[in-house]
Amino acid sequence: MEENAAPEFDFTLINEYFAGMERQGPGCPEETVRALSFTGKLSKESKIADLGCGSGSQTMVLARHTEGTITALDLYPGSIDRLNTAAGKLGVRNRVKGIVGSMDDLPFGKEELDLIWSEGAIANIGFEKGLNYWKGFLKKGGYVAVTYESWFTNERPGEIEKWWTDAVPEINTIGHNILTMQNAGYIPVAAFTLPESCWIDNYFNLQKPRREEFLKEHPGNETAEALVAAMVQEEELYHKYKQYYGYVFYVGKKIGL
Repeated sequence: MEENAAPEFDFTLINEYFAGMERQGPGCPEETVRALSFTGKLSKESKIADLGCGSGSQTMVLARHTEGTITALDLYPGSIDRLNTAAGKLGVRNRVKGIVGSMDDLPFGKEELDLIWSEGAIANIGFEKGLNYWKGFLKKGGYVAVTYESWFTNERPGEIEKWWTDAVPEINTIGHNILTMQNAGYIPVAAFTLPESCWIDNYFNLQKPRREEFLKEHPGNETAEALVAAMVQEEELYHKYKQYYGYVFYVGKKIGL
């Protein structure tokens, strides 16, 4: 779940803002499927975890394109309720379960998982920390697939550099992140940028009708007003500086020694 636009705001308020939206961060089903194509052969016995799943838009894509069991985890109970409802409508509740939990305190056993998935959420605990911690839950030869905010260039204007460094202190270039993945004990399998449509159509445009509704739900609430202003600023900055940064899908395979 994308939280980086306004890290100083209350977690519950951010989740309330995104309540009911199909996605809580940039992404799209086509790119989820593309990343999944790099994760090896999965079977009915495969165990998958979707960490920081939000309301589960990508979880349902995974469910449609895999046969294994999926445990989707998020801190916000409302998101998990919506995910489990969506799984029921899709007819996959027998193998897809949403649970409330933290991605830095996972309830899985050592080397239990075949695939760890996380779209727009690993920054909440740190790219390097997440890759190292999650690796212990992956089987040897298992895969991790994450989207992560990344610089496309070595230099960028000060305004956008400060904004993203404040939001994601670890933000770095694609090459640096690939090396971080390699140093964490993975073979880097793929790295590709999400197209602009993942930001504009599936993230920013979804928010526009929500903003007015959200402010009506919190009349005179300065914190709510500031949150909406921050989300508007994120959109404005993206259109101004999108050539310098974006989300990148990183896929790695745990080295089996």
